[in-house]
Amino acid sequence: MSRKKILILGGGFGGMHVLKELQKNLDTKNTSITIVSEKNYFLFTPMLPEVASGMLNPRDLTMPLREFCDNAKFFQADVFSIDLEQKLVTITRKFDGKNHALEYDYLVLAVGSINNFFGNKAIEENSFTIKTVEDAIELRNQILLMMEIGAQTGSVGLQKKFLTFTVVGAGFAGVEIIGEINHFVRKSVKQAYPTIIEKNINMILISSKNKILPELNQKLGESARTYLEKMGVRIITNVRAIDAGESHVELSDGEIIPCTTLIWTGGVTTSPMISALNCEHDKGGRVLVDKYLRLKGHPEVYALGDCAAALDVDTGKFYPPTAQHALRQSKIVMQNIKKALAGDENLNEFSYHSKGMMATIGNRAGVASLMGHSITGVLAWIIWRTYYLSHLPTFESKVKIGVGWAINLFFGTDLTQIGETKSKNLHEITFDDAPSLKDQLFTDL
Repeated sequence: MSRKKILILGGGFGGMHVLKELQKNLDTKNTSITIVSEKNYFLFTPMLPEVASGMLNPRDLTMPLREFCDNAKFFQADVFSIDLEQKLVTITRKFDGKNHALEYDYLVLAVGSINNFFGNKAIEENSFTIKTVEDAIELRNQILLMMEIGAQTGSVGLQKKFLTFTVVGAGFAGVEIIGEINHFVRKSVKQAYPTIIEKNINMILISSKNKILPELNQKLGESARTYLEKMGVRIITNVRAIDAGESHVELSDGEIIPCTTLIWTGGVTTSPMISALNCEHDKGGRVLVDKYLRLKGHPEVYALGDCAAALDVDTGKFYPPTAQHALRQSKIVMQNIKKALAGDENLNEFSYHSKGMMATIGNRAGVASLMGHSITGVLAWIIWRTYYLSHLPTFESKVKIGVGWAINLFFGTDLTQIGETKSKNLHEITFDDAPSLKDQLFTDL
């Protein structure tokens, strides 16, 4: 008998855990497993804000996918096309653009999502994002650069522009990144930038809704808002960012915020490859799956995570695209592929209700909703760290991050820029209080 071919597309939470589950539970003598990812590593995304603030080393959050391939093949490549009728996936090798075709008997779609700028090219071109490890490094370098040049200007207005950091989007990603960089910048200024006036530091969070952290209950959202405002963050609600330039962002209420660092966490969407598939989709482009997580009309294709729209029959809504849901979905996908291989038609349904959600909001502070209980402050922060530390996929990564956290308790902030990365070129900065060249002399040199 020929070996059944199982092909996994995507090396994020969903794809990596499906890979681990299949290798652990299938007889590899009768099956061959292949995983394709554009990156050669798995990235633990919940801790990206801590990379942006220098709390963690970028390599601490990345683990080579080949380390998880005990009995599987790995291809680092882009997915060029998926032919559901012929059961073929065409991948493109990054080095020379060569195409290669892969056959499958069972296909697992776990390709995640991409940033959604809703067609606004000005914001896309003038903002930083926080979705990849490269994003976190670029943002960290940008923050450090703004502090360095802010410390070298004699203009109060210009220093305010350089030290204004605006985050658009007040969900988990936006709240966590504003809390992290707020602490990072203020601590760094006290530690090493005596020429920066603290009142010139402006941290701004933009929400299109009338609150922040809409995923949590109102009490926790208000608690997070109160804490952030106490820490110096200005929160603007019921507005959208509609335009941006090198040194400003414009809001839907007409306000123009002078700033040189705009961070976009305003939404995600499916990749064009997923939205182009010849199957049923939801309004956002995700593929519709049945209660067994199979593509409608294609029972040999499974989808999970951000690219799949799985209906929660109890609420009548689609399950949220979170890491904890992707982890549970990966087990169901493994179980159903195993049953399908054995000819067992009694497949397992996916049903999962989150035990809680949580977010960090700054230095040793967090908010959490766990099994109906609302928790705030240091305890929520400890729970967040404990939960995510326990869910790191390797013992080595647990040790590295645990040690990194311990080091930061006793030592100052690392202010080193890492290499040459994306940065904004400022050509049109203007200010009213420009000092003369003589006034800008560094008298203490």
